[in-house]
Amino acid sequence: MAGAAPMIAVVDDDPSVLKALTRLLRIRSFGAKTYGSALAFLASLTAGTPDCLIVDLQMPGMSGLELHQYLTGRGIEIPTTIITAHDEGGVRQRCEAAGTAAYLLKPIEDTVLLAAIAKARQIGG
Repeated sequence: MAGAAPMIAVVDDDPSVLKALTRLLRIRSFGAKTYGSALAFLASLTAGTPDCLIVDLQMPGMSGLELHQYLTGRGIEIPTTIITAHDEGGVRQRCEAAGTAAYLLKPIEDTVLLAAIAKARQIGG
């Protein structure tokens, strides 16, 4: 029997981004779970951790980088790709210094995102 499809969690406050990324991931045989906020994602962790996390940098409440730092600060290691539509000076470097797997600018090319997921799975795997 084949193994279960890798589960990718996507956290973004934009429903259209969640829909588009879910469609891409499922077409590529990944499982996908979506969350509209970092807090909603954190609440889901009682059911287990995903294989990878794709998270928007700028969200109300807790940013994607803050979510990554919160997780790692508690010993929860999930390979994380940060996505953003607003590339601000120094943010990429802060994300890389925090140990994220990738930092991508929206709109994201499918092949670039899939390559980032492959890299993240190698890091986590």
